[in-house]
Order: sequence, then C-alpha cells, then structure tokens
Amino acid sequence: MQLQFLKFNTIMKKILFCVATLLCLMTTTSTAQFNCEFNLSTQSWVKPGTNEPCTNTIITSVPFLRITPDARSGAMGDAGIATSPDANAIHFNSSKLAFVDRDLSLSATYTPWLRALGLNDVYMAYLSGYKQIDKLSTIGFGLRYFSLGQISYTTDTGQENGTGKPNEFEISAAYARKLSDNFSLSLGGKFIYSNLAAGQRVGAIEINPGTAGAVDFGLTWKKDIELSGNQTNLTVGAAITNLGTKISYTNSANKDFIPTNLGIGAAWEFQFDEYNSFTITTDLNKLLVPTPCIASNDPNAPSCDEDQDGILDYKQKSVVGGLLGSFGDAQGGAGEEFREINYSIGMEYWYDKQFAVRAGYYTEAQTKGNRQYFTVGLGLKYNVFGLNFSYLVPTTSQRNPLDNTLRFSLIFDFEAFDGEE
Repeated sequence: MQLQFLKFNTIMKKILFCVATLLCLMTTTSTAQFNCEFNLSTQSWVKPGTNEPCTNTIITSVPFLRITPDARSGAMGDAGIATSPDANAIHFNSSKLAFVDRDLSLSATYTPWLRALGLNDVYMAYLSGYKQIDKLSTIGFGLRYFSLGQISYTTDTGQENGTGKPNEFEISAAYARKLSDNFSLSLGGKFIYSNLAAGQRVGAIEINPGTAGAVDFGLTWKKDIELSGNQTNLTVGAAITNLGTKISYTNSANKDFIPTNLGIGAAWEFQFDEYNSFTITTDLNKLLVPTPCIASNDPNAPSCDEDQDGILDYKQKSVVGGLLGSFGDAQGGAGEEFREINYSIGMEYWYDKQFAVRAGYYTEAQTKGNRQYFTVGLGLKYNVFGLNFSYLVPTTSQRNPLDNTLRFSLIFDFEAFDGEE
C-alpha cells in the first residue's frame, strides 16, 4: 500500500510539472477549441448543435498571484477589497491600511495545496503586515512563497534527468495615505520570481526562471451611518493589482501576461451593541488581460494571426494595450465580457471582538473556469493574538486545489497608534 501511494505521489508531481512546463512554453500555441463551431449569424463560437458559448478561459502566467492568501478572506468567499483592514490588506486593496487603528500588525498564513491528492510538500506560505507612520499614512509589506514540492525530471525519452524543487515567490510593499477622514489612496510595488524548471530543456529550448515587476493602485471610501438607532459603517473600495511587465521562461521575445486584475468591493458593517457586530461584503473581479482568440481553419471565423508570423496576435499586445482592450476584445461580445467577471460574497459575525463566524460563496462563469464553492471559517482573538481558520466546500464537479482543505492564519496586532499627525 505504501509503495502504491509513493508511485501515485510521484505521478501527480510529474503531472504538475508537465502542466507548469506547458504554461511556460505557451508562446505560439493555438487556442483552437476542437469542440466548438463558428456561428455566422451571431459571429461567435458555440458548442456544436447549440447556441451555448464555448469554453474560453483566460490564461496567464504566475496565477499564484491571484490565490487568496489569508484564512479570513478565504472563509468569506475570497472577498476582501472593502472589509475592515488587517495585516493581509496588501493583497486585496492596500489603501485600506490608511484606516488601521493599530501601530503594527503581522500575519502568517499556511495554505496546503492539492492535499486531497496526497501531496504533502505542495503549499503556499504568506507573511504580511503593516506599520503606521503617522495618523494619516501607513506602509504595508508582503512575502508570498509557493512551493510545488520535489519533482523528478525526465528527458523526452523517459530517462531520469535529476530532481528539482519548482517554486515561485512575490515580494511586495505599499504606501497608503488618507486624503480626508473618509477617503484614502495607495500605491504599491512588487517583484515576482517564478522558477518552474530552470536548467531543463524541451527539445532545443532551455527553460529559465521568469521574473517580472508590477505595481498596485487602490482607493477606499468609508462612512459611518446611523441606521434605526444602530451604528453602521459602509466601505467601498477598488484596486488594480499586478499591473506590470510580461514574463517569459525562455529566450523568446514573445512573453506572457501576468494576472493584472481590477477589483471592486463593498462592505456594510452593523454594530448592534457593544458585543455583537455583523458584516456583509461582496467583490467583483475581472482580469485586465486579453481574452484568448479561438483559432480555427474555418474561413468564416476571425483570424487570430493577421500578420501570419506564427504568433497569435492577442499575445503580442502591449501591457497597456491588453489592459485597455480587455473590456471589449472577447469574440463573444459584451456577453462574454460580463462572463469574465467573478463574484464573491461573504459574511462575518463577531461576538465581543473575540470570536468570529464566517461564510461565503464564490462563483465564476462555466465558460471561464467554472469555479463555484462555499467557504466557512472561524476566528479567535485574544489580546494581541488572533487565529483564523477557513474551509472550502466545492459545489460543482470542477475540482479546486483547496477542496475540503483546512487552512489557517496567525495574526499579531500590537498596541494602538498614539503618534502625532
């Protein structure tokens, strides 16, 4: 039994490696959907014999940048753009940090990956925090590390070719400042490193680590409102994250987009009394990168390579061109553009600011990935110490790497800020 498990473990790691290698070599690959046909009347791709749109998922490099890193937001359907600020705010919307009420906070999160498949060395670790400079401004920082475990490499003929430990990481920092009592802005920067199979070769192509740089922009508006005698707080936030250079794992001049994202969120917190509070929040997210063009030999279908250079035109767009065009480049028109928006909704109940219960739901269009799942979690806080748990419950047959996996975050909140403006 143990031998069979080890074989299964090795096979799964090789599958992960193959997937990673294919992603890093996606420079001239056609995106043809063999189970689709072009509908002349609607000028769109549909499933044969139906008017249902074809699957056309947006693919980027370094997708680990979009993984929700903390257990609190992970328990609220991955919502976090407008929730109350904490040490993990830099991932969602660092402008929230201007409204923190502590001098210093640190958070550490461990996220198992593909644990349901028996992999024990594939995980993501996240360390983040903030430090108040004065009553108007705060700096935040984050370090994200994603490990794919140890993998045995083989040649094209199946011969062993050493072992490796593919990994990726991100180092980020941000500055947030209040412009008024209710409004703040932020600017952040990050360095991205992705080593999936450095030193290996696929034919004559040598694989190298990929690097990229990116910036984040965020804004937050919040307002205290008295409603039916109860104190409430409405927060609205927006953020553009991972706006940066393209990345490549080979010497090819053709590079892949990183997951630039636009997120808009709102949260409404109800303070019923000094012991009980309840928050409901929702996020909308859309990738600001080109929608893949569905390539085909059908003469009636739009061409994906107008200049006939062997590289799909959408992959040759600039970062700015891809961002601006991402709102209207889908072959399925406005309907497909709206299907590229992902939705999160979450709820959080606190008792005496010491015990929290959380739940949420995340949904994505069937043709854009079909990730749909419920999330639940708990939070405990005592003095400066906090502990959060989250658990993901899938609702479709589309597997998620976090299916039925428990992840947790530790948070340390230090004394309230008492500096001068």
